[in-house]
Amino acid sequence: MKAKDIRKGMHDGIPIALGYVSVSFTFGLMAVGSGMKWWQAVLISMTNLTSAGQFAGLEIMMMEGGLIEMALTQLVINIRYALMSISLSQKADDTFTVPVRMAVGFGVTDEIFAVAVGKNKSVGKYYMAGLIIVPYIGWAAGTVAGALLGEVLPQIVSDALGIAIYGMFLAIIIPKARDDSKCFKVIVIAVLLSCCFKYLPVLNSISSGFVIIICAVAASVVGALLYPIEESE
Repeated sequence: MKAKDIRKGMHDGIPIALGYVSVSFTFGLMAVGSGMKWWQAVLISMTNLTSAGQFAGLEIMMMEGGLIEMALTQLVINIRYALMSISLSQKADDTFTVPVRMAVGFGVTDEIFAVAVGKNKSVGKYYMAGLIIVPYIGWAAGTVAGALLGEVLPQIVSDALGIAIYGMFLAIIIPKARDDSKCFKVIVIAVLLSCCFKYLPVLNSISSGFVIIICAVAASVVGALLYPIEESE
């Protein structure tokens, strides 16, 4: 049963891993392009496993931002994983001891959470181990490939791959904005705020890390005030 659960988890994790390879390849490419050693980029991916957090953190390091700025940025970007882990814990069976919960918490991402919570039964530690390990390997392998090949790829190819992350972000927000007008309005608010910090005097002197924090929190607060979600009985 243990081996069967692990194999099932690994099978479900393959599509996630394939998607991670391309994004982490871009991260490795950008990290090396910003002056990092290839092993530093790989170390970041192996100890974080968070695409948006890593890209934001890389930008802060490139801009020589402070530790408080880095900590706050990562908190705002990655706080959703805590909520996902709490939700996922409701489906955990009795094999989830405290150490297992901590290990699974490290491996929870948007895609892994979606697959696990979508199961119509409780999930065990062996299934989660298989589900996490394959995407984790894909994320690390993509970073290695991007970091190493970034030094030998033609500049035009490197530049093209460097904008792949923006395509990923657009792929996340556009379908939701198209289906939900409230979400679209909140996205517009965040975009307008970001433009203000980009082009207005004084505001454009604020570092990118704090801009991310301010725009994300402000747009979320406005959305919560304008479109509160009614609690069901």
